[in-house]
Amino acid sequence: MAGRVEGKVALVTGAARGQGRADAVRLAQEGADIVAIDVAAPLPSVPYLSATPEDLAETVRLVEKLDRRIVSAIVDVRDLDALRTAVDDAVAELGRLDVVVANAGICVPAPWDQVTPTVFDDTISTNVTGVWNTVMVGAPHLVAAGGGSIILISSAAGLKVQPFMVPYTTSKFAVRGMAKAFAAELAKHHIRVNSVHPTGVNTPMGTGDMQAVLGAAIAGDPRLGGMFTNMLPVDGTDVEDVADTVLFLASDESKFITAHEIAPDAGVTEF
Repeated sequence: MAGRVEGKVALVTGAARGQGRADAVRLAQEGADIVAIDVAAPLPSVPYLSATPEDLAETVRLVEKLDRRIVSAIVDVRDLDALRTAVDDAVAELGRLDVVVANAGICVPAPWDQVTPTVFDDTISTNVTGVWNTVMVGAPHLVAAGGGSIILISSAAGLKVQPFMVPYTTSKFAVRGMAKAFAAELAKHHIRVNSVHPTGVNTPMGTGDMQAVLGAAIAGDPRLGGMFTNMLPVDGTDVEDVADTVLFLASDESKFITAHEIAPDAGVTEF
């Protein structure tokens, strides 16, 4: 099946690389034009490599290669006014907005007693406030369009406790609740809101010191390491696997699915 989101415009945050880029490209492959937002700058709290303006430019190139339109902007999702300006300008250029994919997020693993106030604040402001900001600037355009789909990227950590990630787990449970709350109030506008809960995904979030930090935390309490084990015999999934779920929720194939948690999680939340 081709053209599953033909004629639609989709906003994707965290679009410079990894999961966000995969979502933008997958939607473009099926006919959508894209609004691509990313901070594209170093994030001091995180132990992995940050996205760059060059990464965002590559996302633009990949979407344009598919003969789709794309408007990009370097914006921190925590900055509501700047985000609203960027999205409003992009919608004015592209003509409408039908899909919102709130993907931008960070993860800083550490044992509970090594989590600093800065790490906690950065995680909540990005993963919760940033998602709220994204919905707040996108939803009015979906109302104007007569409906649409809002997809909030949570995590397996939003369904099941994952150790050594107190701020991240807190944020992803919040995103799950946020999806349900928005779904209730936006339903009258024919807007669906769902959350997506992947297991570990092969993205740049796993680069730098990320694995070493997590490995050291597990070494400090090895019995908790098994909580990261997938039921299916895979260590992780690829961004394209999650992007297929995002495409399904963006398309009319899911037109009666709202206020649900969709989990391409390899069974990690049941194991």
